[in-house]
Amino acid sequence: MSIKKINIQDKFQSINSYWDPKIISQLNGQMVKIAKVKGDFVMHHHEHEDELFFVIEGLLYMELEDQTLEIHPGEMVTIPKGIKHRPYSTVETKIMLFEPASTLNTGNHKNEMTKEQLEEI
Repeated sequence: MSIKKINIQDKFQSINSYWDPKIISQLNGQMVKIAKVKGDFVMHHHEHEDELFFVIEGLLYMELEDQTLEIHPGEMVTIPKGIKHRPYSTVETKIMLFEPASTLNTGNHKNEMTKEQLEEI
């Protein structure tokens, strides 16, 4: 097994679309993903998985049922399983996600933004 370091900024340069997470690493049944996001996403929840959103660059809003959080670079938020949430951003934002391999990006709400198979970069 070859162990290599990962340059996250280099990985972001290969992403040309929004809301299309890419796998950059895996550990203990968890996926480490990155994505560029801008605009609206769908309100959804995950029945069995928690999600962690870490903002690298930009500004991410996380709409919940009773509040909206602003997540700035260097900040993160964990969304527990079963909690309805809707991420969105008004500017291009680079995020890192930590979530179980079984996590579908749109959770219980399948639509044109759903990514069944993720690319590893």
